[in-house]
Amino acid sequence: MTSTLTPQAASITSDERVVPLADLFRLLGDPTRLRIVLACVEQKRAVGAIAESLGLSASLVSHHLRLLRAARIVRAERQGKQVFYVAADRHISGMLGELLEHIAEPPSDPADID
Repeated sequence: MTSTLTPQAASITSDERVVPLADLFRLLGDPTRLRIVLACVEQKRAVGAIAESLGLSASLVSHHLRLLRAARIVRAERQGKQVFYVAADRHISGMLGELLEHIAEPPSDPADID
């Protein structure tokens, strides 16, 4: 298997780089937050629309969006009185797309199955 990491990314060994990355994965490791981010990947969505589509309360969605915004995973865009949320950039949407493809692939080696 070949690595697609750049030399800079492959040489990440210091806490200065690893800790923020671990924090990002910790935030995305929560199923509710991950569902919220996935709801914002394809299109801008208001809190109410996210809450309704996921069967969650608007206050819970707002709480998670605050954390996701602070981590620059989503960004807010105001249009009039309404605030819409969307994946922060192509890195976030691309990473999630790649991970979704990865989990959809069958294992390459039967020995990999536990």
